[in-house]
Amino acid sequence: MRFAVGVVLAVLCASAHVQDMEREQRLAQETLATLVVGDAVWLDQKSGHRFLGLYTRAAKERGTAVIAHGRGWSPDYDLYGDLRTRLADAGYSTLAIQMPVLPGTAKIGDYLPTFTDSDERFSAAVTWLRGKGAGKVAIVSHSLGATMANHYLIYTKAPDVDAWVMISIINGLEDMFRIKIPVLDVFGSNDWSVTRFGGDERLAQIRRIPGSGQVVIPGAEHFFEGHRDELVRRIVGFLDAAPSAR
Repeated sequence: MRFAVGVVLAVLCASAHVQDMEREQRLAQETLATLVVGDAVWLDQKSGHRFLGLYTRAAKERGTAVIAHGRGWSPDYDLYGDLRTRLADAGYSTLAIQMPVLPGTAKIGDYLPTFTDSDERFSAAVTWLRGKGAGKVAIVSHSLGATMANHYLIYTKAPDVDAWVMISIINGLEDMFRIKIPVLDVFGSNDWSVTRFGGDERLAQIRRIPGSGQVVIPGAEHFFEGHRDELVRRIVGFLDAAPSAR
């Protein structure tokens, strides 16, 4: 059975929501008020909207990664703060970006209309990293952020990304044949059912791409509490093996 992101999310979607810019601003203020590691950067969209990114430079940079969070969260929240700092410690400079947010009552499917906006945010983040001289750029994305990354990599003509890590993706892959870069699919054995179901189909898809693979971390749940050392180790091993297109 093939899981199509657009079809599944359309079924889940009960109503459309306008992006909650006030909520996004509050999240940015809360993030900056507690920021300890990394620097805040502001990235511009065509609409004139500016969104927050947190840049953490690795001491001995081997590559870079755009970090994309899940539904309704922010770049430094919980798992994402760990990923952006631990990957930098491991040699991968990170740019964790604020993804589009809707009101707190929004369901997963309600985010489908925001995917063109998230595409633009990924593009701005990749361009910013390339402008800093990045030789290897990956996307490391979690939950709905991984679904958004999937859309970006499929529908952007030249995404300029060298590798993709999808962590606990919501639903399956759509038009995977369009993605040519190495992909790592990571989820926990106790993850959300919407992530675990479809794992076999995702593996069948990414096996066609050299350098790709799937890792199921025993005992891990959706946010990998107690398993983040293993998660980061797996990500770093994959990124080290991924070639740079430049």
